[in-house]
Amino acid sequence: MRKRKLDPPLTILREVGKVADRLGVEVYLVGGYVRDLLLGREVKDADITVVGDGVAFAREAARALGMGRPVVFEKFGTAMVPLEDGKLEFVGAREESYARDSRKPSVVPATLAGDLSRRDFTVNAIAVSLNAGRYGEIVDPLGGRADLAGSVLRTPLDPDRTFDDDPLRMMRALRFAAVLGFTIDPGALAAITRMAGRLAIVSRERITDEFLKILAAPRPSVGLALIQETGLTPHVFPELSDMVGVEQRKDYHHKDVFLHTLKVVDHISETTDDVWLRFTALVHDIAKPRTKAFREGVGWTFHGHEDLGARMMKSVFRRLRLPTEKLPYVEKLVRLHLRPMVLVSEQITDSALRRLLFEAGDDIDDLMKLCRADITSQNPARVVRYLNNYDIVMDKLREVEEKDRLRNWQPPVRGEEIMQICGIGPGPVIGKLKKAIEDAILEGSIPNEHDPALEFLLKIKDKVLQDNS
Repeated sequence: MRKRKLDPPLTILREVGKVADRLGVEVYLVGGYVRDLLLGREVKDADITVVGDGVAFAREAARALGMGRPVVFEKFGTAMVPLEDGKLEFVGAREESYARDSRKPSVVPATLAGDLSRRDFTVNAIAVSLNAGRYGEIVDPLGGRADLAGSVLRTPLDPDRTFDDDPLRMMRALRFAAVLGFTIDPGALAAITRMAGRLAIVSRERITDEFLKILAAPRPSVGLALIQETGLTPHVFPELSDMVGVEQRKDYHHKDVFLHTLKVVDHISETTDDVWLRFTALVHDIAKPRTKAFREGVGWTFHGHEDLGARMMKSVFRRLRLPTEKLPYVEKLVRLHLRPMVLVSEQITDSALRRLLFEAGDDIDDLMKLCRADITSQNPARVVRYLNNYDIVMDKLREVEEKDRLRNWQPPVRGEEIMQICGIGPGPVIGKLKKAIEDAILEGSIPNEHDPALEFLLKIKDKVLQDNS
């Protein structure tokens, strides 16, 4: 029977195979590159498994092919060769497993069959030979191609053993379900639910990396819902569980905040690939459970949830090991996400519009995307009305922006000039003078220009200095 073959698009792989033949070593393409190639998805980074010393082979292959010295990660036993558009990753065939109480996996050499059997899912346990005599031959001892055809995520071994070897694979299952649109085999899904607590031994950084990849999926709600359903939430993002549930009192009920949030994240994912704007959509109502109150005759209220939610972000970022440079952006949008709807009224002042532009700065467009995504009503007429209202707000904001140039606003009179004019050094009084100028511009008392701002400063400085002497 003729063996099926695959012709990888990277021409350099044939050269790698020739080096392997000369050294008498077996080398195979494995993992996501093979999976995505079979699915017709774009492929760039290639994982190459060597039956032997992967790092030593990478050094020899890079030298023979004139590719420079590989980047070696001794801790992981891997080597990377950068390409113009992607990279080659080399590793020796191996098996990994975690001790019961360890965050670091132990690694031992293995045969190709052993390496494939200890991978996460059968769809990632397909190998393609690179040796010249067998170039392109598919090695699929675990039925990965059949599972690809059926869009099923199944573990090569008993799922308890697979997830016990590396508990992060539970998060990877959810990520692949969201990214590839695959279903998780019922036995594997049940094992994740049973073994959810095992995720606690995995480093926070690795968990967060998978979590952000779920947020980057075409429909993040698939993975996010599975995190909750399988009981992984306490180890991934505990606040998500607090959002779950609908409470009712008398004739009043509030919508399930978790389900609402999933809709908002999916909505915004239709308009942006920015994972931080998607993350903001995920956390925009994070404080609703903490601010929930019932008022007779009114119903459920969540007063101040936008401010509390913004304040919660610092601890969330710290616990999830998220990059601190993204914190101000997320805090800002969470804090402002209710503001645009308030600006619909015809009586709204230019001052209120200026203040929103001033506070949102260059993120005003992202804020409006968030507001639009936040419309999850089942009533089509209400959705149309809300979207039209946001169009009105955007028109008003554009008018003010064109007139007052407040996006990324900087005070027209800088701190150094204020100190020179007032004859004082740095201190809180400078901040108060700058704030007074800022308020005057935002209230429309003076234009956003240097000379009027300087004239205003000269009028108020003596009183401010006296009051703070």
